[in-house]
Amino acid sequence: MDDQGRGPGPRPQGTEGSAEAEAVDPLPYEGVWRFTAPAVDASVPQARHAVRDLLLRQGVPVADDVLQGLLLIVSELVTNVVRHAALLSPVLAVEVAVGAEWIRVSVEDNHPYRPTALETDHGRTGGRGLLLVREITLEAGGACDVEHTAGGGKVVWVALPLKPARF
Repeated sequence: MDDQGRGPGPRPQGTEGSAEAEAVDPLPYEGVWRFTAPAVDASVPQARHAVRDLLLRQGVPVADDVLQGLLLIVSELVTNVVRHAALLSPVLAVEVAVGAEWIRVSVEDNHPYRPTALETDHGRTGGRGLLLVREITLEAGGACDVEHTAGGGKVVWVALPLKPARF
């Protein structure tokens, strides 16, 4: 994977440009990192390992269950690009943004069509990845969405709290 360093991108609401966020020095693990990779099967475990290694290297205090869910989400989102967008998007990008209390992962491709979460069909052997992403995100107390890019592609993002949601 090609590490392009820090990059711009959407952030969880309430963190960018607020007086509180500007008044406090960032914690040592806060930052934004962006990786690119070819839209091929081998990029799925590479992306997952790159995200895991980055979080460990930066010392991000992410709860283990949140981390495991996040890594599964990365695998699902990169797999979707490989399976459904590779023809129009031979390269994908993974961005990791870490704040004081949250982590945001986005996967970007150049395919113009917005993915849809398919209804659960127990007879199908696939097609439930986005449903899984949505469920993991909601269970952790996070948010997810799909946005179009200026270049005509899309970015699918997930923001999760570093600590699990309390019910």
